[in-house]
Amino acid sequence: MTTQSLKPRQDSTQTQPVPAAAEPYGPIVLRLAPAVRLTDAQLEELCALNPDIRLELNAQGELELMPPVLGFTGNQESNINADLGIWARVDGSGLVFSASTGFTLPNRALRSPDASWVLKSRLAALTDEQKRGFLQICPDFVIELRSSSDRLSVVRRKMDEYMENGARLGWLIDPMELRAHIYRPNAPVEILDRPQSLSGEPELPGFTLDLNPIWEPAF
Repeated sequence: MTTQSLKPRQDSTQTQPVPAAAEPYGPIVLRLAPAVRLTDAQLEELCALNPDIRLELNAQGELELMPPVLGFTGNQESNINADLGIWARVDGSGLVFSASTGFTLPNRALRSPDASWVLKSRLAALTDEQKRGFLQICPDFVIELRSSSDRLSVVRRKMDEYMENGARLGWLIDPMELRAHIYRPNAPVEILDRPQSLSGEPELPGFTLDLNPIWEPAF
């Protein structure tokens, strides 16, 4: 999808251009390599020392710093994880992880999707070393909820990265544009305009997420 810039509008009572909306600033990228290459242990310690900052590491070894989410987004993330968790407990085939969970992907990037689900069979196959600290696995299913500070292009690249590293299904939910982007590996991205719900079939049989609370915040 190509994002087009909007020209300022004018009316009969206004001669000055309407200021454009502030551009989302996305993550702050701190370039470290080749001067510094963080080990997993050092990155874990850095995250623990800075609990108010959400830290991720991209495949190039650069730190990506993101502020805490705003109130609306935090409430929406909580609801999404609750719905996914209720389904997962009944289904029983996998486990749900919150937005604070770090996953080390096969490309060595550290990512923390807003919601994620992993098959128990894949978790059981991990070695003790792979289970310690950040989980060394790409989730089977990921959800990213775009916040007002997220650049859409950045979140879309992150979704592509999940697919390239083993995810089987991904949802990018965008309250700013009232759209949902459906990702599957080796398939075109499906973009839906304000869908009322999303189905996890066939990857997550029986899971349906109601999106009305996303499009119409509770407060």
